[in-house]
Amino acid sequence: MYRSVEQWSHVRKRVLVDGVSKRRMADITGISRNTIRKMLRHPYPQPRRSGSSRAAGMDLAGANSDDRSSPQLFACRMAYDILQSLPRQRAIQFLRVILGSGAERSSAEYVRRAFVQAAAAAAARTSKPNLRRRDAKKAARWIRDLQAGAINRKELEEMVSGLPDFSAVLDHLSTGTKRERTKAVVILCAARGYSVNWAAQAIGLSRNTYRGYQRLFSSGGAELLFAAYHRRAPKSDSDAYRNALFELLHQPPSAYDINRTSWRLDDLCRVLGQKGIPIGRETASRIIRAAGYRWRHAKVVLTSNDPAYREKLDHVQAVLGALEPDEAFFSIDEYGPFAVKMKPGLALTAPGKQHVVPQFQKSRGCMIMTAALELSGNQVTHFYSKKKNTDEMIRMMEVLVERYRDRRRIFLSWDAASWHVSKKLGKTILEHNAQAKTKGGPIVETAPLPAGAQFLNVIESVFSGMSRAIIHNSDYASLVETKAAIDRYFEERNAAFQANPRRAGKKIWGKEREPPSFSTANNCKDPRYR
Repeated sequence: MYRSVEQWSHVRKRVLVDGVSKRRMADITGISRNTIRKMLRHPYPQPRRSGSSRAAGMDLAGANSDDRSSPQLFACRMAYDILQSLPRQRAIQFLRVILGSGAERSSAEYVRRAFVQAAAAAAARTSKPNLRRRDAKKAARWIRDLQAGAINRKELEEMVSGLPDFSAVLDHLSTGTKRERTKAVVILCAARGYSVNWAAQAIGLSRNTYRGYQRLFSSGGAELLFAAYHRRAPKSDSDAYRNALFELLHQPPSAYDINRTSWRLDDLCRVLGQKGIPIGRETASRIIRAAGYRWRHAKVVLTSNDPAYREKLDHVQAVLGALEPDEAFFSIDEYGPFAVKMKPGLALTAPGKQHVVPQFQKSRGCMIMTAALELSGNQVTHFYSKKKNTDEMIRMMEVLVERYRDRRRIFLSWDAASWHVSKKLGKTILEHNAQAKTKGGPIVETAPLPAGAQFLNVIESVFSGMSRAIIHNSDYASLVETKAAIDRYFEERNAAFQANPRRAGKKIWGKEREPPSFSTANNCKDPRYR
């Protein structure tokens, strides 16, 4: 194997001028000592001495290929032109045809000289020394010693002397982390001339990683190669992005001049970007799915179509923001109707058994529960109804007025159901307020929610927790037993918050997945448990 002219000169300078021993130079470059001795005997690379010497002194690369009066020069020029695409034996066979059968030895000499000049020309086109491994076992041992720190730094400095930014590479090789030491080994292997495939396999890296470290060092030096990499937390884990997305998702698209009745991911991302919150489709989809929602062909309402959505929402937020200690705000709604029978759910089963719930069952009773959640004290007031109508809302108002007679004013907040906004209910509230001015008692005011905005009704969160803890996976024998379990659940919940006063939303009670707090980004009506 013929060495490049630059490497030949480098070895001669290190040994003859700098005084490096032949043994040390062989260890540094990976070249055998016999080859180094040959380099010291001759000032430039020498061809093998076999065959005729008639070609000595010929300018092979500069020979005129059209000069057919010199068959040897013509054949040499032809061999020089095609040696990049034909192996040596094929080139010899080609020359036999041109020169005749008696020119075998001289043809081999021409081809050999052509290979020498081609190697020298290729080395002149690059400034990187062609340091290649001669012995695979010796090179692998050198890499293992390099990774273990068994090679003297002075030897490494001699190997990379004159090359820029290698001092920092050697520093990280001795004192860096495991990854930094691996990067330094890659750069030193590349400087020694090992091939990418072999060196990557010896170090234990993929070829892409090996080349990537080389590219970093080539473009930015040691500073870029060893720069710290900090993985940023994904936007889907950020509460700020989640709240902004759901606050927008709960509003109708028409509020942003979008001629649609439901949101698309592209519209959500575009509007959030206009608000200064850049977010991509993948991140928005991941946030929505993590909350339990899916894009399905079903009547699952995630947005309000109330044209007065913003006005009603601002009014509720203003009331909650200015709520005094002698005032109370109630979130009111009905749960049911639902039939008392065996309910499906997640249950702990023995090996080899399957929890089965019959599809068709005889109902053991039917019930509706009307409840109100007081947000300041986190207390639930409930009773059972036969129907959902205005009379039950008037009954709830009277129960709350009696229980909270020490308050100056109470606010009733409910959705836009017809019996919540009936004229009879409004008239009853006016009559009560007129009597309260003379006989005493709290003044009753309403803070209705926008139409189709169940997600804003805080008591829906309490219903979801109660349903998961009491109703799901149940098999109550009667309606009385079901009511007793529900009553006990709310008694324990109220007692816990009386002993540890907390506003709604500070702590989830029992199995409530969604915090019972009023927020435009909160989904109180949990889609997984209703």
